[in-house]
Amino acid sequence: MSVWKNKTARILILVFLLFIIGTGSVWGAAATFPIPRIEIGVQPSNSPTEIAQSLQILIILTVLSLAPAILIMTTSFVRIIIVLSFTRTAIGTNQMPPNQVMVGLALFLTFFIMAPTWTKVNDQALQPFLKNKITQDQAFTKAMDPIRTFMFKQTRSKDLKLFIQAAHLTRPKTYQDIPTQVLIPAFIISELKTAFQIGFMIFIPFLVIDMIVASTLMSMGMMMLPPIMISLPFKILLFVMVDGWHLIARSLILSFK
Repeated sequence: MSVWKNKTARILILVFLLFIIGTGSVWGAAATFPIPRIEIGVQPSNSPTEIAQSLQILIILTVLSLAPAILIMTTSFVRIIIVLSFTRTAIGTNQMPPNQVMVGLALFLTFFIMAPTWTKVNDQALQPFLKNKITQDQAFTKAMDPIRTFMFKQTRSKDLKLFIQAAHLTRPKTYQDIPTQVLIPAFIISELKTAFQIGFMIFIPFLVIDMIVASTLMSMGMMMLPPIMISLPFKILLFVMVDGWHLIARSLILSFK
């Protein structure tokens, strides 16, 4: 027993010495390779030019932070993600597919649908601007033309009229007379209405299954059995048999044609 205690003591002493040596080597390495220090500070400006540059940097950072939301709201993403969410809710699988899969599918469908529009933006605005053939203002105007054309095709005249009247604008003669800040909110509410219409049509067959299962359980006297437990497998089976994801993707793509 004493021999075992002696061996244990020796092992502990050895581990302690190795720890001290290792710590010393780490501190030595830290002294050899110092970690740089980063400082962020605010200094007073000495000229109006510096103030203007600071304000421009703040505005650019703000626009960059809002850029993803602006791009999402001016594309087909809104309609697609709402329809996919309605589909998952109608089936009854609240967490399946996961949110990451739903958002990823919506993004790739958005890339597919918006590819012709973005190709025009690249050919008409981005590439000429990079080659110094047009100015920055001309590039912005040419880039907005294909996007505005896409939004006009999906926007209802009733929604455009609402925001034109709210902005107290004179009646425009052509689409070019409608400002972009009027077009974007009209496009968004038009997309919301279209998405909810498609979602309502998706809900109908699954609602019929729920009603049939609920009435069958009541006629059998199974009042305490939740109908969702019985109807969920039948709804999944129906969705798989009709190749539901294919039909949803096809309907979404054709809705933008």
